[in-house]
Amino acid sequence: MDFEVVKQLVLGKLASDLNENLTYHCVEHTLDVLESAQRLAKMEGVNGHDLQLIKTAALLHDLGFLESYMGHENISIRMAGELLPGYGYSEEDIKKIQGMIRSTQIPQNPTNKLEEILADADLDYLGREDLFLIGQRLQYEWKMHGFISSLKEWHEKQLAFLKAHKYHTDAAKELRTAKKKENIDEIERLLCLKK
Repeated sequence: MDFEVVKQLVLGKLASDLNENLTYHCVEHTLDVLESAQRLAKMEGVNGHDLQLIKTAALLHDLGFLESYMGHENISIRMAGELLPGYGYSEEDIKKIQGMIRSTQIPQNPTNKLEEILADADLDYLGREDLFLIGQRLQYEWKMHGFISSLKEWHEKQLAFLKAHKYHTDAAKELRTAKKKENIDEIERLLCLKK
């Protein structure tokens, strides 16, 4: 597997070809998911070949945004199948990577450890200090696409999403559950639901 070549190719394509209105689903998000996936994999005892697969899936999970906002996961899955055979990835490797990409689709439904790691990495920021900073980028993106019309509506949707979300891996639960609860409390205060 030639991961480094795939990494440069994918990051270059995202940097040059993504719509500029994608303020959340951008190169920075892909790099954040890649870093989070590596951290969680290490904590979960995943390394070697499987770690390379996780890293590859993290890089490719939002590649479909190059073609469409809606249904981008299925496009990313297709693109992985088209791209990776040329870089030494086996059919089995590609199926695992495609499963991990599928696991990032909302609502998340991972079916194995690798999928759990990528699903958690994709939403790692929900339980971090930078939730509100990152959330501003998603808020702007959603406004540009007509998914929200007000700040209040954004906070309501974000609160409902955080309350429904569950981390899958023990590592993510350990790292992020407490702060996610604090973030939920803060949004409830913003909406005057809590003092």
